[in-house]
Amino acid sequence: MPRFIRTRWRNRKPWKPGERAIGTLRSVHRSRLSSAIGKKSLYLPLRASSYSDDRVSALTDDLLLLILRRLDTRSALATATLSKRWASIPRGLDALSFRVNDILPPRYHQCTRIHREANFSAYGYLANFRALAANIRRYERRAMRSMSISINNLLDADDYHENDPDGRSLRSVSTLRVEFFATWPSSGCINRLIAKAVDTWGVQDLEISAKATFFRLDSHSFPHHGLCNDPQNSRLRSLKLAACHLPQLQDFRTLTSLVLQGLPDSTPTAAYVAVFTLCPQLQAVHIKSCNIKQGDMVIHAPRSEIKQLIIEHCSFGQFKLYTLPMLERMAVIDTSVFYNLSSFPCLKHLNITRCYGAFKRRTITIPSWDLNMFLGGSPGITDLVVRFTGYDRWFKIWSSALLLPKLRRLLIADLPSSWDVSWPRLLIEAAPCLESLHIHISPWEEDPCDDIVWQSPKVCHNQLKEFVITGFQGTERQIYFVSFVMKVATKLESVSLLKNGLVQGRGHWDWDMVKQQHQWGNEERIKILNQISKDVPCSTSTVQVVLE
Repeated sequence: MPRFIRTRWRNRKPWKPGERAIGTLRSVHRSRLSSAIGKKSLYLPLRASSYSDDRVSALTDDLLLLILRRLDTRSALATATLSKRWASIPRGLDALSFRVNDILPPRYHQCTRIHREANFSAYGYLANFRALAANIRRYERRAMRSMSISINNLLDADDYHENDPDGRSLRSVSTLRVEFFATWPSSGCINRLIAKAVDTWGVQDLEISAKATFFRLDSHSFPHHGLCNDPQNSRLRSLKLAACHLPQLQDFRTLTSLVLQGLPDSTPTAAYVAVFTLCPQLQAVHIKSCNIKQGDMVIHAPRSEIKQLIIEHCSFGQFKLYTLPMLERMAVIDTSVFYNLSSFPCLKHLNITRCYGAFKRRTITIPSWDLNMFLGGSPGITDLVVRFTGYDRWFKIWSSALLLPKLRRLLIADLPSSWDVSWPRLLIEAAPCLESLHIHISPWEEDPCDDIVWQSPKVCHNQLKEFVITGFQGTERQIYFVSFVMKVATKLESVSLLKNGLVQGRGHWDWDMVKQQHQWGNEERIKILNQISKDVPCSTSTVQVVLE
């Protein structure tokens, strides 16, 4: 910078509010930029701006609401203190989310990580180990105290506006999400917020998640009257309860979707049964990570309208499903459930995930479970997802009564490569109308050790058109299975054998096969294709086989 320019800039007096910030340096930059781009002049008319300009407030209310919806709830509600006009704008938010993680500082997560690592290492006996734990508790208490103050201020202001003589409109919220630490000082504030939202605001979608502190796992309890004071006139449509004691829900007439996650072990079995029997208006029920240790749970609900049922990662003494006449979609994931699919006449989509003996070999390697226990008596199923995994194959490879007459789409995922991968032949023979077959093979260290002896095929598929295998390694049993499918499927159009790929789920009943590029060697490719086509009739030579 030239010396005379630097001297003038140092001696320049401070700008007054509203003065145009145009000095010698800006003139120099403009002249340089003008010469760089070859224009004679870059001087454009500038409008003087002052500190008193408020361009944000000049926006319409609809645009301001769009901006506030992109902020977290605490920041959006805090804008009500700016002016009288801003006081009414946050009341137009139709979705509120109070999350304790938004209040916790980054230092809290750093302390929890250090504490966790020190607890499982030789440094767990340091002198400052207790001080670190005390800091973590202090951060949690401060976060919940701040969250409680914010919620109480919101509720107090809302109570004031209900009796406001200016006639301001009441708050209308359709979605409320609350995530908090399950500690007793905050329970009253949380219950007050939930009751206000359901009784007055008309909340339709409600999520309540009690979060365990770093050192203690507690559950949230509701008052004796339940979620709100007037459940019969509520507009509640969907409800999620995580780590909460299950309240009475039979009076919520508009409730159609329910998610129960991590409920306390002390929850009685009758509370779960009441969800199926005393809430006939429910259409979707999702039970996740719940443990029942107080007797068996038997579900017989002939008046139930449940169409979708998901049970995953639960532990029950015995869970027996007898009657759900309207059930259309069911997913049983890593949970022992006894059922008969013939009790669900409307069932079309089924997801069965089961792992048995994943870490060590069983003492008795002869399988004793029949596939009818999982898939028998299901004449109406059109889409089926099967995930059977474990150290050894733990089910029989024959079933005389297995029949899937309407099955169209079949996915067998996470099939251990140490098993005989030809066992899905049993499902193919039981599904004469199968159109799409997808198989995903996951690698295991052990080699296959349970070769299945099959009889000659007696079936003929005239509907199967698509056949995809991911995790294809070109082993003998894999080649045999591919040859079998190509032999019995007379209308087969494409066969995709992908060495690298994965299954990308879309919900619990739909999926996408995602392929990853792999370059086979020419000799290996020719060898595999010759082995596949050796036992395939010439009539199927038009099938397009893709080996990637």
